[in-house]
Amino acid sequence: MRTRLAIRLHSVLERHFPERRLFLRSDSETRFIRLRPATQLFATAGGAAIVAWTIIATAILLMDTIGSGNYREQALRDQLTYQVSLNDMATQRDLRESEALAAQNRFNAALARVSDMQTELLKAEARNRELETGIDVIQTTLRRTIRERDEVRAELAVATAPEASGERPELPAYAEDTLAFLSSALSDTAMERDKIDADAQDALLQADELSQRIALMQDQNDAIFHQLEDAMDVSVEPLDKMFRAAGLNTDNLLKQVRRGYSGQGGPLTPISFSTMGEMPSPDAMRANAILAKLDTLNLYRLAASKAPFAMPVHTSFRYSSPFGVRRDPKTGGRRNHYGVDMAASIGTPLYSTADGVVIHAGWSTGYGKLVKIKHDFGIETRYGHMSRISVKVGQRVSRGDRIGDMGSTGRSTGSHVHYEVRVNGKPVNPMTYIKAAKDVF
Repeated sequence: MRTRLAIRLHSVLERHFPERRLFLRSDSETRFIRLRPATQLFATAGGAAIVAWTIIATAILLMDTIGSGNYREQALRDQLTYQVSLNDMATQRDLRESEALAAQNRFNAALARVSDMQTELLKAEARNRELETGIDVIQTTLRRTIRERDEVRAELAVATAPEASGERPELPAYAEDTLAFLSSALSDTAMERDKIDADAQDALLQADELSQRIALMQDQNDAIFHQLEDAMDVSVEPLDKMFRAAGLNTDNLLKQVRRGYSGQGGPLTPISFSTMGEMPSPDAMRANAILAKLDTLNLYRLAASKAPFAMPVHTSFRYSSPFGVRRDPKTGGRRNHYGVDMAASIGTPLYSTADGVVIHAGWSTGYGKLVKIKHDFGIETRYGHMSRISVKVGQRVSRGDRIGDMGSTGRSTGSHVHYEVRVNGKPVNPMTYIKAAKDVF
């Protein structure tokens, strides 16, 4: 039965794949290779399989290329949108800073005007007290003079009274002189009293006018204070949220920055209008609170430049691998991926994401060409698989400085940068910092 089936199968194959002989001729002899139908069938099937695999692989590669192009276009659009957002935020930040500076200048001018008005008011009050004291002295002198005048008049009345004989004696010479002197003194005293009363009324009117001007200045100062307080809240709150979203303790962070920038002086020195040990006025307390927020805003600005809130790639790219556990592209096993992969063409510029010091610039197993930068607050960033390194160990870099180019050195399957962020030696997700800064910068 098997022989008959084999003969039938051989006849079928012979019909489609007749036996062929391949002759090999040399100078001395001629040989041939016999190609049986089964051999031809296997060869044809293998060739067809190879052709089919080539077609499928080409189709998959073409689809992947088309998909990658779409991803790149989408990434480019997202990058452009992000850049526009960054520019808008930077414009808003500059506008807020200019408004805060202008408000601070207006506030300083208002404080100077209030100080001048207070000085004028104190002078007016002192003058008023002097006038009141002078009036009291003049009134006392006037009362005494009137009393003496009345006594002299009484003496004159007695002296000029007619005697029994009906004759009136003449006044002594000294009495006539005394009477004239007292009359002149009384007239001068009355004129001086009237003048002092007029001056006192003028001083009271000036004091009322100064009080009204001071009340108007206080209303203007209150409006300026409200503008400054609102500007400080709008400026400080997004920065505080950004650092908290990145998992940083803002109190400890501000203390560290303040220790590094501990110099004081100039316009941020707390305001004090008294040197007598008295409690500061409400305006002085509000001014000091605004200055404290200005100081906090400045500290946040310094801290933002020292934490990795920027992007290492400024051109279009795509995220090719996220942070966390992933499949090894070479071995197929599962392993931890301690950074974020950003893919672009070889030679794409790479930039430092914060101020810091380069602590490694060279080859490292797995990373290829690697740059490590140490930042404040125990933060370290790493940039792996670079094609070229542009910095040296010990070099200080600022946020946005170019540190090298993207490549595919080390354990890599294509051109990309492996970007890591470590806090106190522990890897954290770099996207935490990137997303935290998205709505601020």
